[in-house]
Amino acid sequence: MNAPTSVNIARLIYLLICEAAGGALAFSTRGSETWEVPMWAGLLGGVVVAAFFILVESLIKGFTLRGLSTATFGLLVGLFCAFLLTRIGLADLLGAAVNRGNRSPDVALTLTMAVNATLYASFGFLGSVLALRSSRDDFAFILPYVRFRQDSSSGQPVVLDGEAIMDGRFPGVVRAGFLRGRLIVPRFVLDEIEVQANSPAQTKRQRAQRALELLEQLRNSKEMQISVEEARGVSEDETIAGRLLQTAQLLGARLLTADENLSKLARLRGVDVLNLDELLDALRPSVVVGERIRLALVRPGKDEHQAVGYLGDGTMIVVNHAAEHIGNSRDVLVISTLQTSAGQMVFAELAE
Repeated sequence: MNAPTSVNIARLIYLLICEAAGGALAFSTRGSETWEVPMWAGLLGGVVVAAFFILVESLIKGFTLRGLSTATFGLLVGLFCAFLLTRIGLADLLGAAVNRGNRSPDVALTLTMAVNATLYASFGFLGSVLALRSSRDDFAFILPYVRFRQDSSSGQPVVLDGEAIMDGRFPGVVRAGFLRGRLIVPRFVLDEIEVQANSPAQTKRQRAQRALELLEQLRNSKEMQISVEEARGVSEDETIAGRLLQTAQLLGARLLTADENLSKLARLRGVDVLNLDELLDALRPSVVVGERIRLALVRPGKDEHQAVGYLGDGTMIVVNHAAEHIGNSRDVLVISTLQTSAGQMVFAELAE
């Protein structure tokens, strides 16, 4: 059988236990004047019972413990609804209506019990099925975004900002495995990306179309869990940023964004933020004054005597009096740094 060895061992042990139970039952009736079970019948009965439950176990092999807990919750909800209906006397009314004209109290009691059993079975079944049809990880019940908390191994959920999804660095961060937990795309963010995908501006249209393709790939991936959530419980009068923060707060999730202003606002509201720019800055090698670096000089600088080289992260280093060494690698000594809107610029001199 296509099952783990541990499962097959458990099945074998269960079969032996059923065989022993069947044999013990047959042995206990030996010599009885009223009912004696032959040994072969006891052993056969044990095999039949074991085979039945092993067959049931094989049929529900895709039914996990998470599904069992979800179905149990739905069953309890259905039974509670049936309990409320029976408390208001619905079963008694139905039993009396069916038994109208028949004065037998036994028939009325039987009908009432039948209606009660039907109500409990029907509502229990409906509750279990509705719960199983909900999201595997969590589902809302009665109040928007009242959810089952994820276990600690799955990580805290992450709400995605539209700009973060359309950022060219986002696919690399996802592939690298830095994001843990379920990725959540609010419906209003997806609508915003769809609007930009139909924009007449070519740049916006291409970024949005690439973002939609990436979301489709993530939905089909087994490594990442991503879902599109309706923004129930979120005020529609808020701006996109405000609705994002409300969604993150309702879900107890972190917010992934590339917007510095949104990051500051989120921290003021107590929302955990993952900023792509901050991640890039953290990964960028730090260059300090006085450091010696081996650098490939690739092009002339702004002044005639300058040569320019680049670090692995794209940081530009301007080397003074090194124009004649363009095309070669030289040891340079950092003499100053300058932070610009485009990034960090470093000035250096030839080490020798």
